[in-house]
Amino acid sequence: MTPAQRIAAEFATSRVALAGFALLALVLLAAALAPWISPQDPYDLARLDLLDSRLPPGARSAAGTVYWLGTDDQGRDMLSAILYGLRTSVAVGFASTALGLTIGVSLGLAAAWLGGWLDALLMRLADLQLSFPSILIALVLLAVLGQGLDKIIVALVAVQWAYYARTARAAALVERRKEYIDAAVALALSNARIIFRHLLPNCLPPLLVLATVQVAAAITLEATLSFLGLGLPITQPSLGLLISNGFNYLLSGHYWISVFPGIALVLAVVSINLVADRLQDVLDPHERR
Repeated sequence: MTPAQRIAAEFATSRVALAGFALLALVLLAAALAPWISPQDPYDLARLDLLDSRLPPGARSAAGTVYWLGTDDQGRDMLSAILYGLRTSVAVGFASTALGLTIGVSLGLAAAWLGGWLDALLMRLADLQLSFPSILIALVLLAVLGQGLDKIIVALVAVQWAYYARTARAAALVERRKEYIDAAVALALSNARIIFRHLLPNCLPPLLVLATVQVAAAITLEATLSFLGLGLPITQPSLGLLISNGFNYLLSGHYWISVFPGIALVLAVVSINLVADRLQDVLDPHERR
């Protein structure tokens, strides 16, 4: 049995993990197919009608369209807006995690292998960043960079890289004391080959778990920043913007404008965390039962 088959077999023994994986697959599928399965393009101004503003769930418009999750204050179909917002939030979460993982792991492995002043400098920078709340760093960066999809990805990468660097360095320090590393050094292999061909594969288990958790954290942080008006501009869909848009209407009884996007955000984050918890049980020998 290959390692991938073993991991899949152990993962499948947990019903909670399977439910989380199924929910995550549904979320990713809905996000990927949003332009094709949405009843309307909620950001096409020509398709919006203010007469359909704040219709309750299940209401029918004058044109005969049924809005299963209601509409917002601009007459947008909430189901379509949530699918588009989920698409953006998931894309931001995975893109920022992939970039942060690449940068952080590269720096962490280099610090562990080369040591010296480079190790001290990188770890002090990581310590300095980790001493501040993530949202505070992101707020400062977005205040300087401005709004935009690329800007918020840069801010999230700047927040995340230190976690990966710390984890990669700790795992690499354990691995570099093992005999297969001594054999690679005795064969006079290059530093790059030792780091990426031998160290990296054996440091992946904790990094994969951390990356899965950080996807959920990035989605949550992006929603928070967009809710505060510092993330994505109003012309781009986002679950945080949708929640913010309906917040002022909660007391007037139009709960669906804010509650349904919030439910979608919770489902996305919970599904990712359920998968991450099971991955930790499978990949970490100390967690196995």
